[in-house]
Amino acid sequence: MGLLNFVPLVLALVLLAPVALAPISTTAYRTVTRVSLQTFGTYVRDSGRRRNRREEVLRAAHVGETYRLYASKTWVYGTLAAISGSILGVYVAGLVLATLSVSPTVLRSKLPTKLDFLADLVVVPSLSIGHLFVLLLFSSATVGLLGGRLTYWLRWEIPAYEWNTRARKIDSSLSRTVAFTYALSRSGMGMPDIMRILARNRDVYGEAAEEIAVGVKAMDLFGLDVLTAIRQMSRQSPSEKFEDFGENLASVLQSGRSLPSYLSEQYERYQRDAKAEQEAFLELLSVLAEGYVSLFVVGPLLLITILVIMGLMGIADTLRFLYLTAYLLIPLGNVGFVVYLDSITESLYISRENRTVPTATVPTVRRVSDPDAGRTVSDGGTTVSNAERLAAYDKFENVRTALTEPLRTVRENPDALLYLTVPLALLSTVVRLLPDLAAGTATIPSADDVVVQAALFVLGTYAVVQWNHRRRLKAIEAAIPDMLDRLASVNEAGMTVVESFRRMTKGDLGALNEELARMERDIEWGTDTATALRRFEDRIDTPTVTRVVSLVTNAMRASGDIGRVLRIAADDAQESKRLQRQREDEMMTYLIIIHLSFLIFLVIIGTLSAILVPALQNLPSGNAAGSPVTVGGLGNISTVNIHAYTVVFFHTALVQAVFSGFVAGKMGEGTVRDGAKHATAMLAIAYVAFLVIDFVVFS
Repeated sequence: MGLLNFVPLVLALVLLAPVALAPISTTAYRTVTRVSLQTFGTYVRDSGRRRNRREEVLRAAHVGETYRLYASKTWVYGTLAAISGSILGVYVAGLVLATLSVSPTVLRSKLPTKLDFLADLVVVPSLSIGHLFVLLLFSSATVGLLGGRLTYWLRWEIPAYEWNTRARKIDSSLSRTVAFTYALSRSGMGMPDIMRILARNRDVYGEAAEEIAVGVKAMDLFGLDVLTAIRQMSRQSPSEKFEDFGENLASVLQSGRSLPSYLSEQYERYQRDAKAEQEAFLELLSVLAEGYVSLFVVGPLLLITILVIMGLMGIADTLRFLYLTAYLLIPLGNVGFVVYLDSITESLYISRENRTVPTATVPTVRRVSDPDAGRTVSDGGTTVSNAERLAAYDKFENVRTALTEPLRTVRENPDALLYLTVPLALLSTVVRLLPDLAAGTATIPSADDVVVQAALFVLGTYAVVQWNHRRRLKAIEAAIPDMLDRLASVNEAGMTVVESFRRMTKGDLGALNEELARMERDIEWGTDTATALRRFEDRIDTPTVTRVVSLVTNAMRASGDIGRVLRIAADDAQESKRLQRQREDEMMTYLIIIHLSFLIFLVIIGTLSAILVPALQNLPSGNAAGSPVTVGGLGNISTVNIHAYTVVFFHTALVQAVFSGFVAGKMGEGTVRDGAKHATAMLAIAYVAFLVIDFVVFS
């Protein structure tokens, strides 16, 4: 009979199973689709007062389903959620009744003396069958309706949210896209070809290029002319700014007006807009920084202080709440804040995982001056060509470099260091804790020093190489505008692109000298200039270099005279550098605020651990009558586990140090990786502070 009570619950889960499996199972997806269209397909086709608006939202959000299918599924999901919620509502009511069905006597024995009046307030009166039926019916209807309505609302809100997100991303990337279009138009390339290049490089130029890809599909798949395709993609875009740009662009193309002249005006306009958006973004970051300090530093500090006072006074056992705060609430809050920061930052960082980088494995890649170039060589009875040797070299280049030049590998890719330091830290931790583990005396407090020192080793070494790596990349990006200006001057003087790059290696461009020398070696071995540039892009792997290389390589296909394109690329790179420097300068103030707020957090936590806890610990064990000590009549201090409070203070400070450091890096420099140095410094300060407290107070 006991198992039969859970049959409705199993039925509720079975109803939701196809919906949960639809994203990963083709069979479940087809089943849900078929049922949805058969059940609600006719209804949603013939009804819907907001249908036109919702259709626009679905198209702009790039939802891969028609309105009829999406709306039908929405009704099915809402219906299933309502039915399942109705069933779950009965169990919710039963659980509440079972939880509250406790006698007042038992409640009084569990509650502190000051709160025993609550025992009479939470007593559940005995219910008749009729009353119980009404209660269960009400709970079932309430949970069912809320579940169905919430599901229906979320299904339509998700595309609307995606609409707004894409509109914001399009606006932020439009200036770079217009600069790219303007530069290629100056090289003599036609608008259809420019659109196709943008569609192929939408991972570089973001959502604005993604909108251009819609027009390219309209031309290539449906045979529309360029004017109709541009107007169609602009009308379907969620961004009003992009819609205006597309409509004006179509008018310019139709009227025969100079396209480079129009794009030049738009480029300057969007540059001004980018400056205004940067200022608004910095204001938002400043508000977020202040909010972070209030919610995730001051807030937990106040909560911990209140819980500690209640616990140490014996009012209630607050250790579990302190554990929840230190090990769950603070980490989750900080992680959520970083995720939100990442969503509004909208970085165009292109990683190696989603970009194909050409390798020098084509037969034409050989040293020109080599007399054996292109010939086959007998090697132990096997005939091997130079191209095959180069292919094998490229295949194992990363492994060879990691083994023979580890410092260079770490300098170019700091994450590679973690493959060494993390196993070493884990091995060191296990070896140092092994005696305690073997003796069965290992505890969490006894492992604190070992774990913290291992964490400092991993974070500290990574922070050093990451700082050096970032400094190198910033120096390279700072030299990019000068390099482009010099290339433009040399190219405009009549030199070819290859000769221009070779000429650059004779000058002094600081951090770029080494990379230009490597590009020259690639070209010397027969690699074409475009491939050498893309290999340079892969080595640097920053948004500025990626955009420059994409622009230059595509301009080279249109014309060898790319001087004007290089000037535009230099101006764009210079403006990007200026905006980035402005952001770093503005955020320096808030980095200092985050560090100071952590120090205040540490001072208060340290004060609780160094002053309040020892003061209570040193109280006499009884009064004159020999009874347990109480303070103000609030509770019994002698029953409080003071050592546990000391340990949780220490752990809270360590957790706050690490997460505040990574948040500081994300907010001030744009990536969590750059927070390693802040996390290392804060963690070291917290660790040393508690070592001093332990030595001075508890020794």
